[in-house]
Amino acid sequence: MSTEAVWVRGVKGIQLHHVTDLQDAGRFLGNAAMALRAAHVRTGADHYAGVAAELKALVTRVRELEDEARSAMRELHSADPERFARCRDGHEPWPGEIEAGFIPRHTCKDECLYHDRGVLEAIMQCICGRPACQACEIDGGRPDGPSF
Repeated sequence: MSTEAVWVRGVKGIQLHHVTDLQDAGRFLGNAAMALRAAHVRTGADHYAGVAAELKALVTRVRELEDEARSAMRELHSADPERFARCRDGHEPWPGEIEAGFIPRHTCKDECLYHDRGVLEAIMQCICGRPACQACEIDGGRPDGPSF
């Protein structure tokens, strides 16, 4: 397993499941395959078509991995909705993701649906005035960059 640092996309309000990374991979591979097919059409060079065919096979495999990950996420939602909520909210890693070094998702920049977004039905879900998030307590401060 690689220990390289990678960019992890953050979204306010949820911790993304790794199925999102697999969706990105499938899209990027699909785009690369289309570009190589276009190069083949423009040039007639068969080696472009060969690489495009290899990428198409990879897209198929990545889609299979994505389906497996999505099924595991749905199974968790059905079997243990409370754990699903803890994972979605960023309090613990999703099953199958590395636990070592996990830091809870920064929730300090989450917006309140009621006060920040004016969603009247969300008055009972107000998150204003809550203490510093778990990630800030562990990390020693609020994030300076984009919200996590």
